Parts: sequence; structure tokens; C-alpha cells
Amino acid sequence: MLVLLALGLVGIYAGAQTGYTPSQDNLLARKWFDSARFGMFIHWGAFSVLGAGEWVMNDRNIRVNEYRRLLDIFNPQAFDADQWVATAKAAGMQYITLITRHHDGFSNWDTRQSDWKITNTPWGKDALRLLADACHRQGIRLFVYYSLLDWYRSDYQYETGRTGHGTGRTGKSDWNSYIRFMKAQLTELLTNYGDIAGVWFDGFWDQLNNDMDKEQPSKVDWHIDEIYALIHQLQPHCLIGNNHHRNPLPGEDFQMFEKDLPGGNSTGFGGAAVSRLPLETCETINNSWGFNITDRVYKSVKDLVQLLVRSAGYGANLLLNIGPMPNGVIQPEFRDRLAGMGEWIKTNGVTIYGTAAGFTRPGEWGAVTQKGNTCYLHVFQAPDHKLFLKVRGKLLSAKFFGSKKPVRWTALPDQYVMFDLGGEDLDPIDTIVEIELAQK
Repeated sequence: MLVLLALGLVGIYAGAQTGYTPSQDNLLARKWFDSARFGMFIHWGAFSVLGAGEWVMNDRNIRVNEYRRLLDIFNPQAFDADQWVATAKAAGMQYITLITRHHDGFSNWDTRQSDWKITNTPWGKDALRLLADACHRQGIRLFVYYSLLDWYRSDYQYETGRTGHGTGRTGKSDWNSYIRFMKAQLTELLTNYGDIAGVWFDGFWDQLNNDMDKEQPSKVDWHIDEIYALIHQLQPHCLIGNNHHRNPLPGEDFQMFEKDLPGGNSTGFGGAAVSRLPLETCETINNSWGFNITDRVYKSVKDLVQLLVRSAGYGANLLLNIGPMPNGVIQPEFRDRLAGMGEWIKTNGVTIYGTAAGFTRPGEWGAVTQKGNTCYLHVFQAPDHKLFLKVRGKLLSAKFFGSKKPVRWTALPDQYVMFDLGGEDLDPIDTIVEIELAQK
């Protein structure tokens, strides 16, 4: 009944997002999101069994009838939702974004819309239910990642898609059927699992000729207005983001940047203008999103803390990914690094949570975060213990954040200030200087 009711509402609210005005609940949720600064991304599902990342079906051209065998193999007996959430909390993370359905179409919940789902595995449990309950118990907000594209279903318009051509589908697609399927699944996610803080869409780019062209139209009508209106109707506070690598569309509540800081384009996924919406950058601990048994390139705790600081210096959250093993265990390389970040945040979290972008852009030297008239200079590099910054506003005082010892500073022409950090040994990860500016 809930599914039918919600789908009926789509007809009423279709097109409403073109002139979208966020509700008060939504604005409050945006404000919270813009202060959270740190979240956990979880890439996990049937693809984890193959140990080659979440794109393995496409990369190896595995056909649907072959890939479906994972249904009998995926059996995460060691899955512990409370432990996953506790790991995120101990790291200082404020929210979790779980893959509910990736591009292989496998659903990590007990959907009624498909038999290609986790409850049909030997394990037989609803992973989303377990994680949602654990998040609600432990006070962590839950976002759901949902793939718009699908390499498994035949009704998805794979003929014009950029990916998934080698999965053995030969029948003619049925786009209207696929849109109905997505709406019904999203209705389940937003009616059966309690409070959902946001929906994280991906895959829009599959129907573009060239992902680098930010202006080209999609080959298909994604019914975005209807889908966004449905979400905001079911849970008005629920935030919507879409990893389409373009400027935000009407109805979206936050803007994400994949493996780049806002405005950057080192990967080819970036290049979109930075909007005034709350911002998020997503990144991996090694080089993979889903479990990859041969990926041994792990970022250090130092690298990850400095990435978190730089993200905050842009006024953005860091959504840091883990790819748990197919048995449900978070591998120790991830756990150790998250624990190290948590130790740093216990001492320094006040300089990250609830801050805004500082008065200058982050650089190799470090970044600035700001709360009102208090600014935090996060210094990664300071040759000869000297730091030169152009400070917007009248500087009243400067001190080391930890010891509270005063930092010597000298006003220079054109609003530049020289900070002399020689009074204390520099921290190998991040030396933080707290400065106070005069009220404007």
C-alpha cells in the first residue's frame, strides 16, 4: 500500500523540483550536514566476493547468468552492523553512506521489486535493516547510495549506456518499466527503514556521450523531477546529492566531488563549478572503493588527516570509503587508519566540526578553518618555522592550539602576516595555530 500511495503522489508532485523550495526541515538538515565534516562511505555487496572492486562485472564482461552465481556464494557470516557503526564513531565520523544498490543492480536490502537481493543469499539477512537499526541506536545518521544505472536488468536502457555492454543482455529495454522500478525501490528505502538522512545518487553519467562535457543533455529522461519530488515528499528533511559531475540540478541539497577537493579536476571527474550548497568530497583509503584483494597502496594516517583538514578548509565534508571483505569484516588496514584518525580528532575535532572555509584557500602549506572570529591555521609545512599568509581582518592574537603558548607574528604590507612558529616543535601531521580576529 505504501508503495502504491507514494507512486501515486509522484503524479501530483511531478515537476515540482524545477521550482524546488527546501522545507524548514530540509534547511536544518543542510545546516547539520554542513557542520558534520566527516562521514564513512561503505562499498560492499555481492561484488565483494570476487575481490576485484565494484566494477568487476563491467570490467570482466561477466554475463548476467554467470554473475548471478554470486547469489549462492555471498554469505557474510561475520557481518556485525554495530561494529561497523562503532568503528565509524570511534574515527570521529558523523554519518554513514551505505551502498544499497551499485551498478551491478544487487540490492543490499529485502526489496520486493527484485529477487536479485541479499535476502536470497545463504546468509538471508537484510543488511540495510541491520545497519539502519545500529545507526539509530548509536546516533549516527544514515545516507543511502543508489545507482541510477544497472548492468543486470534488461529494462534499463543499456543500448545507449556507456557501460555494461558485455553482460549478455539482448532483449529490448523498457525505460518506463525501469523508472517505475527505481521509484518503487526508493519508496521502500524511505518508508521501511526509519529516518534516512540523504540519498546519494550515482550513474547519471552513463547516459552521456562524454562525461567531460558538463552541458550536454542526457540521452534519456531520468525523470529527475519526479524522483526528487518523491524523496522530498516521503521524507522532507532527506538530502539529495547526485554524483553526475555537473553543476547541481534543481532539487539537489548538497554537491559532491569524487576523488577531488571542490573545484579540482585531477581525476577527470571534476571541473564542475562549486555551488553554494553544502559540499562533500569522497575518497578511498587505498585506491579502491569495493574490496580489492591486490590493492596494497594505503594512505597513511597523516595523509588522511591532512585530507580531512583540506576538505574542511574548503568548507566541505570528507566522505572516506571502506570496502569491507565479503565475510563482512572491515580489513585491519582500514581499521588501523580510522583508529588513528579518531585519536587525532579527539584532540583537534573542535578545529574541524562546525567550521567554515577559512579566509584563504588550502595549499601545500596547509589550510584554514574558521568559527566566527576564531580561525585555525592548520600548518603542514613551514620552512624555517615561518608562515606567510594574507589575513582578511585585523589580527588580535595568535597561539598554539594545544599548548596555548603565544605565537609571535608580524604585520606586513597588503594584509600579509608572518607567523613565527619557532616557539614550539612542529607536529609531524598538523601544527594548529588559533588566531582571533577583530569583529567586523
